[in-house]
Amino acid sequence: MSKPTVDGPGQAKLQALASAASLAQTVHGHVEKYAIAIRTTQPTTAYGQMIKRAATPLIGLLRSQFQLLADITTDLILVATRGGSGDQARLRALRERVGQLKSGIELAITSTTQKHAVRDDHAKLPSSDASGE
Repeated sequence: MSKPTVDGPGQAKLQALASAASLAQTVHGHVEKYAIAIRTTQPTTAYGQMIKRAATPLIGLLRSQFQLLADITTDLILVATRGGSGDQARLRALRERVGQLKSGIELAITSTTQKHAVRDDHAKLPSSDASGE
């Protein structure tokens, strides 16, 4: 089965979501490096800023079309940069936000593909001839 074709605005949204997925993976990598630093009792002061720097472009990328995902990213940055809580609690919250962000991006890709699907009549003809109708 071939991939569904998507109209122009859908392609632009999917391209933005692909970039967002790549950036979210980078943020996830920084969060897991933070977890390793906590486990090995290394200094963890720089990781909040690293996560903030990696996640900030996501907000601008997602703000125009996917406001909810941009809000999750903003919350992730707030969790990463706030002070006062223990490292374990912060790590747990960061992992939760990254999971929400990545699953939200996957859902947005699926819904964008469905909303912007373009019917391809040429692809339908051979399949109806092959069925013998």
